[in-house]
Amino acid sequence: MPRGLVRELLAEFLGTFVLIVFGVGVVAQVVLSKQANGGYLSINIGWGLAVAMGCYVSAGVTGAHLNPAVTLALAVHRKLPWGKVVPYSIAQLAGAFVASAVVYVTYREALGAFDGGVRQVLGAQGTAGIWATYPQPFLSTTGGVVDQVVGTALLVGIILGITDTRNSAPPAGTTPIVVGLLVVLIGATFGFNAGYAINPARDFGPRLFTSVAGWGGEVFTAGNNWWWVPIVAPCLGGVIGGWVYDACVGDRFPTRS
Repeated sequence: MPRGLVRELLAEFLGTFVLIVFGVGVVAQVVLSKQANGGYLSINIGWGLAVAMGCYVSAGVTGAHLNPAVTLALAVHRKLPWGKVVPYSIAQLAGAFVASAVVYVTYREALGAFDGGVRQVLGAQGTAGIWATYPQPFLSTTGGVVDQVVGTALLVGIILGITDTRNSAPPAGTTPIVVGLLVVLIGATFGFNAGYAINPARDFGPRLFTSVAGWGGEVFTAGNNWWWVPIVAPCLGGVIGGWVYDACVGDRFPTRS
């Protein structure tokens, strides 16, 4: 494997690790403290800051994708080499998995105090939702697909706008903060249905971890076999979001002579 690609994969691994270790960590603190140490707003802020920190540790190498849906959208819309899509996605998934293990080890005793050592996926003592997303009982699979397509389309479309130097780009070095604020905004407006995964690695890596860490196969069957929705729908949404931005703005700047 070329040395340059190894460097990029390590950057995506570390950036996604930072994103997930803080993002899952804030959910663990809120759930296991029974909201004594935070609530939904702190979760939104925590995830937004987690995205910003993940971007800061990796953006200089890869631009900080940290999300297979972003990587795919950049291949479709921004000429990222297609040969990097799968390796980047695997590195992101690995970072999310390892981060999930770190949160588990750190909060293991709090987890035991909360559920008595009985790992439940859903219900009053359910804790699998600390790591991965699950739909509200009223949400259909179709509704969940729409939810994830919309959330990820907003994420990717606006990221393309934020990073477009022909547009109103943020001052140098501040883009991660702006992207983090975007994630706070998405969580505050579209988090109710299913927890705004908007990132296949963010959801599947932690879900895979819980399946081997005591929660078992129910993490894949719960929510009417929900597990595939936060993988497929964000990839579709990211491509749609990129198309919308380019159709409305990105492809309409005057050509510079």
